[in-house]
Amino acid sequence: MKSTVKRQPHSKDKEKTRSITYRLPAKIVEGLETEATQKNISQNVLVKQILEKYLQWDRFGDKIGMIPIPKGILDSLGKDMEGDDIAEIIEVILPMVKDTVLFMKGGYDLKRCIETLEDYMKISGMKSDHRIEGNIHHFIIQHNLGIKWSLFTEALLKEIFHSFVPEKNINFKTTSNTVVTSIPLGSDFNEHDY
Repeated sequence: MKSTVKRQPHSKDKEKTRSITYRLPAKIVEGLETEATQKNISQNVLVKQILEKYLQWDRFGDKIGMIPIPKGILDSLGKDMEGDDIAEIIEVILPMVKDTVLFMKGGYDLKRCIETLEDYMKISGMKSDHRIEGNIHHFIIQHNLGIKWSLFTEALLKEIFHSFVPEKNINFKTTSNTVVTSIPLGSDFNEHDY
């Protein structure tokens, strides 16, 4: 029997909308017009994307101590990372992940944790996808930071999943730029439904 692969939807049903007017300085409006034209999208879509990003992540950034780090610095740091370094970093990061998820989502469970990680990847410019094949969920992360960061990502995801579903068998496919995590969570698992 051939199984069907489907993508986990990241947006809910069509949302109710409202029209609203804001008075903005001409310089900001001109910047929005230019950016929308360059991205080949409407100004409305651009402003919606900006506001969604703010509400999903940016408004929490200062409160949770997030700072932007240039990709070149991460590249450089990753080159010298070894197994013990990765383990130490994960030991420090896991409580931060929990605090961040609790603060941003109001609870800490597997669904909220996955959704927060997806939000982080989206604002960081990393590509991610969630595909479902029967009861197996494939979480795909493409970071383009090299093998050491792939090994870090794999180890972090392993710790997170084992903390919530220790009995589940997790499989990884890892390259220098991509990590695919496959885990049986059931066909009805949806990280956006909690």
